[in-house]
Amino acid sequence: MGNLGPVTQSGGQPGAEFQPASGATPSPAERLDRLLALATEHEQAGRLDLAESSLDLILAEAPDRPGAVHLRGIVAFRQGDIAQSVRLMERSIALAPDMALFYRNICEVYRTLGRLDEALVAGRRAAALAPGDPHCYHNLSVLHYHRLELDDAIAAAEQAVALDPNFAGAHFGIAEASLLRGDFARGWHEYEWRFRLASAPSLMPATDRPQWDGTALPDGRLLLIADQGYGDVIQFARYIPWAARRVGDIAIACSVELQPVVAQLPGLGLIFDHWERRPEFAAYIPLSGLPRLAGTELATIPAAIPYLRASEPKRTAWAERLAALAPVGQRRIGIAWAGRATHHNDRNRSVSLAHFAPLSDIPGVSLMSLQKGPMQAQIGSYWERAPLFNLGPEIRDFADTMAIIDRLDLVVTVDTSIAHLAGAMGKPVWVMLPYAPDWRWLLDRDDSPWYPTARLFRQAADRSWEPVVARIAAEIAAG
Repeated sequence: MGNLGPVTQSGGQPGAEFQPASGATPSPAERLDRLLALATEHEQAGRLDLAESSLDLILAEAPDRPGAVHLRGIVAFRQGDIAQSVRLMERSIALAPDMALFYRNICEVYRTLGRLDEALVAGRRAAALAPGDPHCYHNLSVLHYHRLELDDAIAAAEQAVALDPNFAGAHFGIAEASLLRGDFARGWHEYEWRFRLASAPSLMPATDRPQWDGTALPDGRLLLIADQGYGDVIQFARYIPWAARRVGDIAIACSVELQPVVAQLPGLGLIFDHWERRPEFAAYIPLSGLPRLAGTELATIPAAIPYLRASEPKRTAWAERLAALAPVGQRRIGIAWAGRATHHNDRNRSVSLAHFAPLSDIPGVSLMSLQKGPMQAQIGSYWERAPLFNLGPEIRDFADTMAIIDRLDLVVTVDTSIAHLAGAMGKPVWVMLPYAPDWRWLLDRDDSPWYPTARLFRQAADRSWEPVVARIAAEIAAG
């Protein structure tokens, strides 16, 4: 993601640096400066209601103060009031047309809203006004990625790195753009910066043990950490047997939800989900670091599919359950339309259930909802032709999901862990991708070297989901 900078940063309105003379009564302007600094602190700490209150006090006295207007727009954006955010941020630029930070911030807001041409104008203006600010080039890099201008994305990120060699976000931008276009050698190298991102949680408690370099540990235990999201863990679990051939013993730190998945991979010993249960170990490595150690290129992706299978008791139980639900002779199609709302690209990758309506018009189809989380509630508004069965409340873990997928004819999903799970099981899965997809889906292809049974359905440049779903529905109907 790009950066939204505080207005008291370089080039912004004065505030945090102001210190009135000891014992002096601050002037009205000085008091507003202090209020703006306080509002900035609240916004940066996530105390949005307090930031809003401070800004409203400023704007009641000085409605045309550019920094306060702009910061109020940032607060509105973080609160989800997008229309108000854009209105305020555009007004702040009208009030201070040479403020680089304002253009830099609105570039990211426009990008988030899909207003990519306007974002490009703003981003270029920001860089022209502040050529020494690496964040301007980082925001441009993120924007170019979403425009699928990958050479420009990498070039902008390289400019940011030239100004700040330790800018983790820019390095990670180079990683994602490189991986997306299949340049795995550079991509995996830059991908190591992911743990230095400001938003990245700590990988593990402090340790004096080294990070594994891929060499043999015949008498030592390797600690794997199942880092990142569910889909990432499912995708990279295929490397566990590769690691097991090089070490004597493997323990893995893994969430409870994913333990039915990783437990299937050969070579694992202890699986635990709390750090106080960790065993002694000689070296550690995040699971997502294994592709780099393995020297993975497009032609060498481990793809011994399936490497995940449903357990027999679960298969039997769900076979009976689905037989009781779906009419005899109906094609069972599993669907999932939304990922976690906290995902950085969820606005682009997730859709609503209503987008799947064309599938409900296909004769002889029963839809099986694999959706979990708050978006299940949309099923309450479903009144389409095909039956839709809400399996979400009965799905306790990934073991249940695997057993359901095993009994389906097809899975149609947006880019979520469901796509990875079905792909790793070797089951037919059709994945709906946004215009600028996650790096693992590569470019200009409708297949995946990671999952041979997957088909990829990509948005065109208009960023509309309707043609994607229409094509899927037509191909299902023809089959």
